[in-house]
Amino acid sequence: MSDDTANVTGYDYTDYYNGEMDNFAPCNNGNAKEFARVFVPALYSSIFILGFIGNALVLCVLVKHRNQTNMTDICLLNLAVSDLVFVISLPFYSHYSCVGHWVFGDFMCHFTSGLHSLGFFSSIFFMVAMTLDRYVVIMHALTVARHRTLRMGAFLSMCVWVLSLLISLPNFVLTEVKNISSVLHCEYKPESSDWRKYNLVTMNVIGLVIPLLVMIVCYSRIIPTLVNMRSAKKHRVVKLIITIVAVFFLSWTPLNIVLILFHLQEESDSSHDCNLKGNLTVAVLVTEVIAYAHCCLNPIIYAFVGQKFMRRVSRMMRMWLPCLTLFYPRDLSESFSRKASASSRSSEFTPTLVL
Repeated sequence: MSDDTANVTGYDYTDYYNGEMDNFAPCNNGNAKEFARVFVPALYSSIFILGFIGNALVLCVLVKHRNQTNMTDICLLNLAVSDLVFVISLPFYSHYSCVGHWVFGDFMCHFTSGLHSLGFFSSIFFMVAMTLDRYVVIMHALTVARHRTLRMGAFLSMCVWVLSLLISLPNFVLTEVKNISSVLHCEYKPESSDWRKYNLVTMNVIGLVIPLLVMIVCYSRIIPTLVNMRSAKKHRVVKLIITIVAVFFLSWTPLNIVLILFHLQEESDSSHDCNLKGNLTVAVLVTEVIAYAHCCLNPIIYAFVGQKFMRRVSRMMRMWLPCLTLFYPRDLSESFSRKASASSRSSEFTPTLVL
């Protein structure tokens, strides 16, 4: 949950507590409060359930077949863990939005905010890592094949987690429970405005602009190579690549734009415009839901589109739910095998490798 909109319980007394009492009249954020109380818990709960089930399934499949793990699987596993770390924080914020005050204590305020940030950045970074891995495999297959070892994958994963943790440290440390008008709030509002700007810059530049540029540059080189390959699957792969970039852009860009507008509004002369502030608060809440839903789509985009992964899912589901054999007596993996054999053998790349 964005720290700029954590206090949506009714009146905004921020200026009063900052000592700006001239012509003070608190803003009534009733619309934002009602939206947060009614819609946000339901939407966050839905994202949590779908995101948890989808990413947990990816995790189970990859762990079950850990003896066949490659670099792509390592990235997928870490991406699933990142999304799970992210969605774990949502039930706490769902309850916070519903009741209007924080009841989980100061430690959980620090911990939940830190997990939220850690899951966000690690998920973004592992998507970038997967993009770079696809790029070097397709564009420099002969020179990098010997370097794509499990040890290298583990080392890169550790580097990504450490980097994500370092970037998220301010959220672990500076988020705290504050008593405002006898109501407890879990907020990231450090005394120094530099830390607020740091949060805005990291989310927009490191969390959106740089990853988007990496995806655009890499995939703009990959797509022409795939198009020139003699493979029946190339059009499907190209469409999926475009989908990856489009979904990422459409999921996170609206939230980042609204957060920038929210920050500019607070720093401008219109900071006391209650209507504008209320509208921006609701806009942040809406775009947050859209952005957070991206963690539900990651398993679909990055895992379930692969033929090898779908065969594994099919076998595992039939093992867990034998009743499926009544409706699908033939193993679903056979259909994937037939489709794979019908594809051209002139290419050494498969959608599983590319995706």
